[in-house]
Amino acid sequence: MKLIFREALLTFRRAPLLSALSVTTIAFSLFVIGLFALVAVNLQQALRQVGERVEVVAYLLPGTPIETVTQSMKDIEAFPEVQSANYVTEDQALARARAELVEFHDVLQELEHNPLPASIEVKLKPGYRDADHASQVADRLKGFGFVDDVRFGRDWVEKLDWLRRIAAAVGLVVGAAFAIVAVIIIGTTIRMAVLQRSREIKIMRLVGATDGFIRRPFLLQGALKGMLGGLVAIALSFAACLAINRWLIEAAFFTREQALAIVGFGTLIGLIGSATSVGRHLRRV
Repeated sequence: MKLIFREALLTFRRAPLLSALSVTTIAFSLFVIGLFALVAVNLQQALRQVGERVEVVAYLLPGTPIETVTQSMKDIEAFPEVQSANYVTEDQALARARAELVEFHDVLQELEHNPLPASIEVKLKPGYRDADHASQVADRLKGFGFVDDVRFGRDWVEKLDWLRRIAAAVGLVVGAAFAIVAVIIIGTTIRMAVLQRSREIKIMRLVGATDGFIRRPFLLQGALKGMLGGLVAIALSFAACLAINRWLIEAAFFTREQALAIVGFGTLIGLIGSATSVGRHLRRV
């Protein structure tokens, strides 16, 4: 095992320029994927923040006893889709309207009678913030006798669902395209490294070295190059994220798990590229 590690590391010393080129190519290939992934992460976060505003509001009939509302809220919070239910009195609704509708401040201040009804605001759990589940919750709320009307902004929730589907489809197609291009570029780069040592492989074959013995240093070398390329790509992505935060908009960076996934992807691609290139070369020798 020590011999394999030593042979893999010696390759970096024997051909430093080619090794640096391989790592750089892998890094920039993964960096392109990383930039697209950053856009996808921030888009998903933006859609998630908008989705948190999805709620179902049940407007209550005037004079509904608070005891009835309190008991019913326990039943509503037991719905599998419901995260929380909040009771808003008539006075709280008017105070909120005065605070939010500044342009109607004078009109609202001069009201002699509060026209706004009490309501129950129902927030949905993540995974249920779509038009279908919101509609199901609304239908159940209409079954309570003290509920006068139920609203959840069907039009904009359906548009949000459409945006989620479009973002997922575009992310899958474009992400797959970038990944395929990166695999081709990285595989070609590693193949150049294998061809550079073709004479050495022939000599090892002549002295009786097995395919496994010849292959293992190349596999380790490819994995190391892929890992180094992934680390450089994460560093470049972080620098790009800092620049975006400073000059454009505030953007989120990868989580630790997502960053490790990119490094792991680079390592895997380096390993697969080496295995494919060495295997193809050994069949020709």
